Amino acid sequence: MIRAFSRHQLRSLSCARQFSVSQPRSVEFCDSAESALRDVKNGDKLLVGGFGLCGIPEFLIDGLVKKGVKNLTCVSNNAGLDDFGLGLLLNNRQVERMISSYVGENAEFERQFLTGELEVELTPQGTLAERIRAGGAGIPAFFTPTGYGTLIHKGGAPIKYHSDKTVAIESKPREERSFGGRDYIMEEAISGDFALIKAYKADEAGNLIFRQSANNFNQPMATAGRITIAEVEEVVPLGAIAPEDVHVPCIYVQRVLKCTGHQKRIEKLTVLKEETGSKALSDSPRDRIIKRAALEFQDGMFANLGIGIPMMAANYISGITVTLQSENGILGLGPFPRAGSEDPDLINAGKQTVTILPGASLFSSDNSFAMIRGGHVDLTMLGGLQVSANGDLANWMIPGKMVKGMGGAMDLVGSAGTTVVVTMEHTARGSHKILPQCTLPLTGTKVVDKIITEKCVFEVVDGVGLVLTELAEKETLDTVREATAAPFEVSENVVPLRQIKV
Repeated sequence: MIRAFSRHQLRSLSCARQFSVSQPRSVEFCDSAESALRDVKNGDKLLVGGFGLCGIPEFLIDGLVKKGVKNLTCVSNNAGLDDFGLGLLLNNRQVERMISSYVGENAEFERQFLTGELEVELTPQGTLAERIRAGGAGIPAFFTPTGYGTLIHKGGAPIKYHSDKTVAIESKPREERSFGGRDYIMEEAISGDFALIKAYKADEAGNLIFRQSANNFNQPMATAGRITIAEVEEVVPLGAIAPEDVHVPCIYVQRVLKCTGHQKRIEKLTVLKEETGSKALSDSPRDRIIKRAALEFQDGMFANLGIGIPMMAANYISGITVTLQSENGILGLGPFPRAGSEDPDLINAGKQTVTILPGASLFSSDNSFAMIRGGHVDLTMLGGLQVSANGDLANWMIPGKMVKGMGGAMDLVGSAGTTVVVTMEHTARGSHKILPQCTLPLTGTKVVDKIITEKCVFEVVDGVGLVLTELAEKETLDTVREATAAPFEVSENVVPLRQIKV
């Protein structure tokens, strides 16, 4: 059949054809950090991408130092080191408030906070990522189980100290609601005047891709800035990045700064030790815990492991498949790299250099915590400062003395359906760590399923409390009771503390 078209219809078809082949709007390609940051002013709120030192916009941060803007609010998972990354702005007294999840190894960050020179709003890492994602998606607030029952929920977390270490500004309580029998708190979205992010490549339209684990907070932050400035290593022609490979579409990006000579410092260079022919461990308290913790892994598990004992226990996984997840955006962690093959763009949540296994996947921080919060991770194993008789956990701060931040721990222990195992030495310099009630600020309430120490294993049973199920050689019920402030029951079937064979 032959179809006739009127002139009006032909004009409409012509316009449609022209529209379909139009190019994306022009992004500005800047020739210097000074140009890219030209309208950043005192008091602005900046979203700064990266995790540790991985994926941070080095040149844009240096540009802020040179520009000298003051009273900034910086939203970033952490603040780099004393002499690198956002630590440079802290040293220069350009930051008024940090919104972060982790103080980490930045001694100046911790010092300024504890002496009242800096306001710090500590936020659970997954909540931080989701608040930023919500800000970019136009969602003003949301409910999350993370932090329920803690200072994040109840208020009172120190934001600023007086010089005498009394609290000058404290956090406000969060609204709470119950959905489906679970308790949640409301968190408000975060957006910023500027988002300063680091990407691997941009094309001429401003589409971005990241490399390895340098995606982290960069992807959600790119969506939540009024003006997003992307620092990139390469600019490639249109079509060089396949549409399905784009991590951040150009609609979110206003300016691009191409830079060469990134330092890409490695915060914790960790390499594979040469095999000595044996994986044998001693019978030290620490090694005893490692050998017991390794028995928690089951074939087919997805597991998230804290640094220290939990991660060391993974070295003794044998004959089964366990897929390790890392909060900064990795599923399928492999061993540490061999010396000389480390990649600064590939780190774990402990900032250590790592490798990934065949079949691994890489993603942003908000996606990572969607996996965690959604209960898709089977096992979380982490350390603790204190555990209570009903399974409360405290492991992120000692008020006025030590503030490392909660990082992702609150999200990890707050997930329904995830088994939470705490590995720790039974006492700390003679002080009890297993208590009737925690005296330190909580990471989560009634979240711990099992405690593994060098002396014994406790299971936390709902309605009962602690039940001792395994007892180490040379320990007695009396020695355990002496080292344990919390009351506990003794299983009818207590067995010797199990140890993996190595």
